[in-house]
Amino acid sequence: MLNKIKKLLHLYRDTILFSNGQVLSRINKNSPKVSSINEVEFKVYSQWGDDGIIDWLVNNIEIESKSFIEFGVENYSESNTRFLLENKNWSGLILDSSEENIKEITNSNDYWKHDLTALTAFINISNINDLITSWTQNTDLGLLHIDIDGNDYWVWEAINCVEPIILILEYNALFGSDRYITVPYDENFDRTKAHFSNLYFGASLPALHNLSEEKGYSFIGCNLAGNNAYFIRNDKLPNELSKLTIEEGFKESKFRECRDMKGKLTYPSKVEAIDTLKGMPVYNVLNSKIEKF
Repeated sequence: MLNKIKKLLHLYRDTILFSNGQVLSRINKNSPKVSSINEVEFKVYSQWGDDGIIDWLVNNIEIESKSFIEFGVENYSESNTRFLLENKNWSGLILDSSEENIKEITNSNDYWKHDLTALTAFINISNINDLITSWTQNTDLGLLHIDIDGNDYWVWEAINCVEPIILILEYNALFGSDRYITVPYDENFDRTKAHFSNLYFGASLPALHNLSEEKGYSFIGCNLAGNNAYFIRNDKLPNELSKLTIEEGFKESKFRECRDMKGKLTYPSKVEAIDTLKGMPVYNVLNSKIEKF
């Protein structure tokens, strides 16, 4: 009985969230010109304001292949593509390393109502292209979001089977806006095992910016939360958006997710959080050398 009540409450909550999102989506649609993607942020299912940014982008960019891929979705209750799936009826592939999470997704209403494929996979540079091509042979993907809390840089570097129009990459703001660094590649990387703080993961915005430019993408900014960077494939960059430099688009993260050795949140200042990572090895993508953070 209790489980049934919880399910009904979740359904009611999601219905309200989705209805509010549709209203905000219509407002966004009437705002074709913005000075920054942050002006159109709103949250429906995304952790931060990414639902609004994505909604505005798909309204203002010509995209024939209405398809997306998102990595690291957990149980998909909080994700960056769920509103896109429900509101725009896009098709999607979502991946997570937890069988329990994928089972929960495949038993959800979204799974039978929409063209959604959910796969259990621990993503690495050896399997990522096979995982994608098992779902689609179309290289012209609408949107790709990489958020795996670890080898993000290396996986994006390895992907050669699709050319997404909209690219969203999680970056580690604590790595700063000057250094071109990422965690060294480890096929079995786990951010909690790598460092007790949970802060040692991913790549800096400059490292991701450099790689994405090499692949033919323009940087258009970061979300206000300071964890997701947005890029548009050069041939699809709309006139309404300007290509930004790292300095113009970088956002500091304000959230405090540092943990002590017992796994308890410590809520440090930015300086304290950075000090926690001092001496950890990082890979400089410009000179291909391991350095100390």
